[in-house]
Formats: sequence, C-alpha cells, structure tokens
Amino acid sequence: MRMLVLGGTAWLGGAVVRRALDEGWQVTCLARGESGTTPHGARLVTADRTQPGAYDEVARDWDAVVDVARQPGQVRSAVDALGSRVGHWSFVSTCNVYADLAHPLTEESALRQPVTGDVASAEEYGEGKVACERAVAALPRHLIWRAGLIGGPGDPSDRFGYWVSRLALAGSEAVLVPDIPEQPVQVVDVRDLAVWIVRAASDGMTGVFNAAGDQASFGSVVDLAAAVAGFTGERVRADPQWLLDHGVQHWAGPRSLPLWLPDDSLGMMQKSVDRARGAGFPPRPLAEALSDTLADERARGFDRARRAGITRADELALLADPSLLAR
Repeated sequence: MRMLVLGGTAWLGGAVVRRALDEGWQVTCLARGESGTTPHGARLVTADRTQPGAYDEVARDWDAVVDVARQPGQVRSAVDALGSRVGHWSFVSTCNVYADLAHPLTEESALRQPVTGDVASAEEYGEGKVACERAVAALPRHLIWRAGLIGGPGDPSDRFGYWVSRLALAGSEAVLVPDIPEQPVQVVDVRDLAVWIVRAASDGMTGVFNAAGDQASFGSVVDLAAAVAGFTGERVRADPQWLLDHGVQHWAGPRSLPLWLPDDSLGMMQKSVDRARGAGFPPRPLAEALSDTLADERARGFDRARRAGITRADELALLADPSLLAR
C-alpha cells in the first residue's frame, strides 16, 4: 500500500507518517522540507506546491493521499494533478470552518463562506479551509477531518501542555487559573488523530468527521493535570474580566492562559463526536495524554520561551497584585 503525505515534516504530518510506517505503508512525503525532516523510513520529495510542476515527481497511482494544507490554491492544484490517480483522499480541516462557534457543533452545522482566491490570510483561516474542503469534496472517495484543539507530545503551539507543565513547575506554590471551572474543554491527542487518519485510509472510509476528544470541564482538566504533575499548591482563581483588564488574553499567544475561551468561541469545545465514536475512533484517556505531554514538556524545559501562556515571573507578579484578592 502506497501513501503520499502532502507535508509530513511538521508535527501532525510527521505523526501520520510514523503511524503509516508502523502499519506497513510505503510512505512518500511531498514538502518544501523547511519544517524538519521526514520520519525514518519515509521518502521525501522536495517541492514547492505554489510552483508549476510541483507534483511531477509524484504523478503516479497512490492508494491514499493525506493533505493538511491550509491554502486553497495548494489543495486545488493537488486535486487537479493527482485526484484521478488516488484511491482515497484524506484532508485535515478545522472546526474553524463552522460559521457559529458560540454554540455546540455537529458535522451538519453551517459553514463559513469560502475564500474565492488561492491564498487565505491568517484572519481567513476558517474560510480558507472551507475552500480546501470544497476542492477535496469533488473527489469520489474522500474523508474530511474537522479537528479541534490538537495536543500531545511535541505540540508546537504550546497550548495543551501549559497547565500540566506549569503545575509541575510551581510544585507547592500558587498558580493562577481563570475562574471558569465549568467551561467545556475538548482536545484530541495528535497520536490518536494520526491513528484515525491512517485507519480510515486503510478502510477506505468516506465522509466528514469532527476530530476531537471527549468533552470535559476546564476544572476537571486542571484537576487531572494537577494530579499528574504532583501539584500540591493553591490554585488561585481569577475573574475572567480581571484577567482581561490586566492584559491576559484568551486561548493562545503571548501572555495568554490556554484552554480559556471567550463566550463567542465556546462551540470549539462542544463538538459532537458521535459520528467518530460510532465509526470506532475512541480517544486515549486524558490522563495518559497529560502524562506523556508532561514528559515532553520536562524534556523541553518548563521555563523555556513559549508560544502560549504566561511566564512564571509574570504569573507571580499577577498573584501578588492586591486587586486580585479584592475581586
């Protein structure tokens, strides 16, 4: 069985390649090669998908193709060049394709309007992915995965690993948490998503699936992270508005608290997974994902510069702010 991964040198693509290799697939990756190397055992074809002739070296029959691209022009060009020679096509999309992120989501929920050009800006991420989905949907045997928050070892966004690593770093000292104990949280381990993608390709499954973990509450996730990390300190709850007033942001990026969402985005953590579970795609236990993520965070360094979260020094300064206790 021959699989072509369009990408394969970054985090999710690499996980897919490793899983496919483990299951006996012959894997070729088409990528620029700027995000890293392919896992051992895979063949790398270096090409820029924005350029003419990008697919010439891989213009052959494939049992399966997996694409994780976000730019519509790249997906359209791949479908045009290879679609007629591929047995099964998997595309990794996003829950950001949904038009209303404030409420629970199913695969039938309304989508955003697609971008019309070949390039989507960062602000048009969801609209760009809708356009990508439409290109893939023209193929007779395709499967679309609408992923939510992806976590697990190696996460380059630094979101899922923030709480378990911060609690481990703090030990018996206090940590700052947003006062949102009942807010829903869903995360899919990158390794689970890779398993699902490869298995679906092997089985020739088609359709659209939300790719997410089982729903939990923010409070229960932090409780579990504390247990995994051996944390014995105090969790100081901060009113969400107090955090915003002090320059702490939702979700991701510098000076943020990951997993905390604004009200108009809570649907991102309330995606129906009935279709995926019915097809036999269960997630691993959250405790296992947190434990493995903690080991990875420890290896990379708890006090390293992060793409999401607040520094420990900043956190301590916020904890010492007299207005926090007066909330």
